[in-house]
Amino acid sequence: MQFLDEDLYEAVKNYIPKISEYVNSHGGGISLLGVKDGVVYITLTGACGDCSMSLMTTKMVVQKKLRELLHPELVVVNVDGTKENEMPKDAYQGSQEIEENKEDSTMQQKEGMLHNLKHLVGL
Repeated sequence: MQFLDEDLYEAVKNYIPKISEYVNSHGGGISLLGVKDGVVYITLTGACGDCSMSLMTTKMVVQKKLRELLHPELVVVNVDGTKENEMPKDAYQGSQEIEENKEDSTMQQKEGMLHNLKHLVGL
C-alpha cells in the first residue's frame, strides 16, 4: 500500500463518522487508535466492545467500507485486549487528539443507546 501512516490515519479519521452509523445504532462506537504499515487499529466501544460479533463487525462493516472508500487491501484490527490484536507501540496515533476522540466516542455511544431506547418504547 502506498500511503504514509499519517495520510491514511487522516483519511480514516474523516470516514469514521460515516462508518459509525451502523455501530451507533447498536449502542456502540468506533475509536480510531492508530495506523501502522497500512493496518488501521480501532476499538469498538459501548455495547459493541463486549459483543460476541465484534470481529464480524470489524471485518464486515468497518474494514469492508474502508476498503471501498480508500484501498482494497486495507486491513482493520479491533484492539480488544488480546495478544494477537495489539497495536504496535510505534503506530501513528495522530496529533494529541486522543482525549477529544474519547469524548466523541462516548457521545456517539450515548446517542446510539438513546436511539435504541426510543425505539423500544415506541417514540
